[in-house]
Amino acid sequence: MNANSTPRAGRDLAVTATLARLLERLEHSAQPVDPVQYRSVVLHLVHEFEDLPSEELKPVLDAFPAASELYENLHYQHAGLCRSGLDSAMGAELQARQAIERARAQAAGPNTSRKGTDVQH
Repeated sequence: MNANSTPRAGRDLAVTATLARLLERLEHSAQPVDPVQYRSVVLHLVHEFEDLPSEELKPVLDAFPAASELYENLHYQHAGLCRSGLDSAMGAELQARQAIERARAQAAGPNTSRKGTDVQH
């Protein structure tokens, strides 16, 4: 920190929140988004992520899922999917298990109900 710099807390969190809000709008835009604009917002947001401690980012990441996903992707090698909701992950696993069980039951169904008989074509 040099003599001319000031603590980065409040002001930069506002900048980070503004960029996160903009990224969210771009992600959900009904209109085509210019790739250069999208890339610029992402790169600026990544720069803000680098300058702030993760505990200060938590409110922004909680409020803006697109920024949270970007943050998670940037830190995947260290923390995995640390910001993904456990409920959604467990729900996806439950749906997968149910689909597997339905497929097994469907595959076993005709064979178990027609024991000793030929399958009709």
